Amino acid sequence: MKTSIKKLTNIVLICAMSAAAFTSTASVQDKLKAAMASDVRSASDLARDDNRKPLETLTFFGIKADMSVVELVPGGGWYTRLLVPLLNEKGNYYGAIGATRIENNLAEAPGFERMNVIAKDAQIALEEGGTGFYTLAASSLGVNDVDMVLTFRNYHNFNDAGRATMNKLAFDALKSGGIYGVIDHTARHMEPATNSNRRRMDPVQAIKEIQDAGFVLVDYSDLHYREDDELRFEVGAKTVTGNSDRWTLKFMKP
Repeated sequence: MKTSIKKLTNIVLICAMSAAAFTSTASVQDKLKAAMASDVRSASDLARDDNRKPLETLTFFGIKADMSVVELVPGGGWYTRLLVPLLNEKGNYYGAIGATRIENNLAEAPGFERMNVIAKDAQIALEEGGTGFYTLAASSLGVNDVDMVLTFRNYHNFNDAGRATMNKLAFDALKSGGIYGVIDHTARHMEPATNSNRRRMDPVQAIKEIQDAGFVLVDYSDLHYREDDELRFEVGAKTVTGNSDRWTLKFMKP
């Protein structure tokens, strides 16, 4: 009898945990949908939703509304406009490295008062020699024990040392068990560097580099697979722009 009661109790607990997880996911998706419909987003932002699949992408990475999240190289703030509203109530958003535009354009926008811009002393500069790649000099993001670090289509911009610095910054900022999510334009494995693939990144090389920084690869997604991207042309080419094949990788700090 005691064994039966114990089994029943375990079943009830498992069901309760599953229901809580489902509710949490649904709540995150509701918040993201509301952010996607916000007036703070431009028509050009909205036009990219189908291609970039932010709801599915952030769900894949496992984001929750009470997390502390760092976005590396947020650029013009396409994802920032979704992340800040999601995290505004219970979590924390940190934009780091190349975050000048979001600081100038969003810091005073309604609902963005708690947006944090960090690592302002990080130095980004074009590499000498006309390679088109950037160097990155920074010793710390200035935050610790965050739940997640994300970067979208930026990894390819940096030279070898710059990418190593980025990965170390992410690793040092995360708590144990924290997630590092990286998306970038796909290059063919081991293809020699050319002007056509400069803004693409070999996913195998990226995995090796990020694992060398101490991360463990825990999952990948084909959300951004594009069959008609032949991986031949620069991502700004007319036939590729907005339709590049992109790898989506999820790492964890042990």
